[in-house]
Amino acid sequence: MRELNVALGERTYPILIGPGLIDDAGKMLARLASPRVAVVSNEVVAPLYLERLVRPLQEAGVRVCSVILPDGEATKQWDSLNRIHDTLLAERCDRTTTVVALGGGVIGDLAGFAAATYQRGVPFIQVPTTLLAQVDSSVGGKTGINHPRGKNMIGAFWQPRLVLADTDTLKTLPDRELSAGLAEVIKYGLIRDLPFLEWLEAHMDALLARDAAALSHAIERSCANKAEVVAGDELETAKEGGRALLNLGHTFGHAIETGIGYGEWLHGEAVAAGTMMAAELSRRLGWLAGSDVARVRALLNRAQLPVRGPALGADRYLELMAHDKKVLAGRLRLVLLKRLGEAVTWADTPPDEIRAAIDACCE
Repeated sequence: MRELNVALGERTYPILIGPGLIDDAGKMLARLASPRVAVVSNEVVAPLYLERLVRPLQEAGVRVCSVILPDGEATKQWDSLNRIHDTLLAERCDRTTTVVALGGGVIGDLAGFAAATYQRGVPFIQVPTTLLAQVDSSVGGKTGINHPRGKNMIGAFWQPRLVLADTDTLKTLPDRELSAGLAEVIKYGLIRDLPFLEWLEAHMDALLARDAAALSHAIERSCANKAEVVAGDELETAKEGGRALLNLGHTFGHAIETGIGYGEWLHGEAVAAGTMMAAELSRRLGWLAGSDVARVRALLNRAQLPVRGPALGADRYLELMAHDKKVLAGRLRLVLLKRLGEAVTWADTPPDEIRAAIDACCE
């Protein structure tokens, strides 16, 4: 087992990474506020892991209730949030009840937002079961739901007490989901960790083959990068850089997800296509060479990720991107690449250049 910490003063919490952690109730028991737990999962993950998680807790005297939601991005909306609240109320859960998210990014975001809002905030633990959730969405405290006009537009910052990343769960992950998670892994190398990017280029085949050592290293390195960024800018308030840099490709990617309908593309797939748009725009601004863009494309291709977005039209992309959370005072701030391994937030990009980059990277 490997352990990292997200350093947030009194709210510092550990990220535990390793095989078989779902069966180790002791790791979770030490972080419970009371012997009461509400587990949120979905119809795909629950049959695989819910009993394994719950049984040792119950044997230790913990009272457990559960909420099982449909799978998929379309679930991340008000009705699902209300189902969680309904269960917490029906079970008479109090402020010391710990909400546990057992699943991927959708479940983590929903359960976290429910924990942030139930009785004005209850303890929360993340047990991510997808690569994307283990390397990104389970760490940092961003929770929320989607709105028809924009992804993740309604939510709260609510840090977990513990992140328990059981790498054995990746054995049951569909290939498409594994690749989607690799988009977020590649992101860390592009924005701030060139040696990691080079490592990914050398070990992509091992990651796709689910080599345990390679996956553990990628998860640990990704979490270490995110933990450091979050510790320095928890609420994404830095005027330049900071936590916003973690959104490379996301402004374009969120436009894809909203524009074609939530769930048609996986989040990581949309981020991959968005990353290509960001790289192409960086080239047009004179920061990246054509060979750098080709290098990004080659790595995403090897990860079996899309490198072209759907043909929504540049105007439609810009319309959707105008709802992005990084828009300040009417100005769209994009995360771009000064060079491979160094990202910046940039608000002075000519709209025509953005349109050209989108058109160059769409089907």
